[in-house]
Amino acid sequence: MSNTYTQLYIHCVFAVKFRNAAISREWDERLRLYIAAIIQNNGHKMLAINNVHDHLHLFIGLNPSQSISHIMQLVKGDSSEWINKHKLTRIKFNWQTGYGAFSHSKSQIHNVVQYILHQEEHHKKISFLDEYRKMLKDFEVDYNELYIFKELE
Repeated sequence: MSNTYTQLYIHCVFAVKFRNAAISREWDERLRLYIAAIIQNNGHKMLAINNVHDHLHLFIGLNPSQSISHIMQLVKGDSSEWINKHKLTRIKFNWQTGYGAFSHSKSQIHNVVQYILHQEEHHKKISFLDEYRKMLKDFEVDYNELYIFKELE
């Protein structure tokens, strides 16, 4: 589109269904590469991606020709299909419904990238649910506790 200029940086967070510790170190790098390829093949720029056993963070330069909801549908659907096709987990793998998406300015890129790349150390100090609630509060996102990522009951 001529005469269209954007600068959109989006940090997305999503969790494994019931927050099962299903993402294994044996194949998590392959998962990140697979998701990065989905992002790039859809015209977005991958800035950072990382995961721990039960959730994943990605930070992208968003191409406005595709909505956040559409790219998240592709990322979550295609990656769970890939995990199941390659039988990387003992049970069927699924991501939980929903995701968090937070916008950042260009001046915040370095800090967000560092935050994402250091998830393992970060989660020694704070749980995923506490981290996610903090993000929602910091970004002043109204939320209902009933719809926060759930553990198996």
